[in-house]
Amino acid sequence: MTTKVVPGSLVALPDGEAVAREAANRLGNCIRNAIDTHGYATVALSGGSTPGPAYAALAENSRIDWAKVEFFFVDERAVPPDSPRSNYRMVKEALFDRVPIPAERIHRMQGEALDLAAAAREYDLEIRSRLRWSESGMAEFDVGVFGIGDDGHTASLFPGEPTVDKTDRLVVDVPAAGNREARLTLTAPVIEQMRVALVLAVGKNKQEPLERVWAASGDVHVTPARYLREVRSVIWLIDKAASGLG
Repeated sequence: MTTKVVPGSLVALPDGEAVAREAANRLGNCIRNAIDTHGYATVALSGGSTPGPAYAALAENSRIDWAKVEFFFVDERAVPPDSPRSNYRMVKEALFDRVPIPAERIHRMQGEALDLAAAAREYDLEIRSRLRWSESGMAEFDVGVFGIGDDGHTASLFPGEPTVDKTDRLVVDVPAAGNREARLTLTAPVIEQMRVALVLAVGKNKQEPLERVWAASGDVHVTPARYLREVRSVIWLIDKAASGLG
């Protein structure tokens, strides 16, 4: 039997709706705590079907001073911002359109750029200019929201691809592969330096990749989501099905 070590905190909830509510509450708390401590909060958001309801629930939180929140993205597909596959569009509809966030506080990745490598460099510079830096010399987000793919990826760090090993950049472009679009993504060092990572996993198909992430030993080249184990405070918000109990 594979030895399992769950880093951080594990919160198992009845269903996806409960995961969304809990994620919204915890994300709101992280934002308020950062504002109270530093005067502003920096947040990195992921796309996908699971975080969407959490962002919609967060929009109902009237106790957040939205003018003091800087929103960034964990990754983005190489599509226009109005594409149904755009992470930005999903977050915009679920959250940005529903709360008074100044436009200059929203930092989207330019997924539609013809030169994605240049877009990655520009986003890298944008992060460097806006974030606080840790003692170890890395940009430090107050909180990030992540998912886990059925193949064990997180952000757009995919198994067996060279972007998994990128450590000299904060943001890189990810080439297209098969039916998958090219993308932009944060790199592993930025992910590891998050003050808090909220990891959302819903559905039975997440049980196996979670087991690989939580295994006491494993290879990030096979399961890139294992990088999340290094975050100083990582909270796993999963439903019964993902836990294997549903």
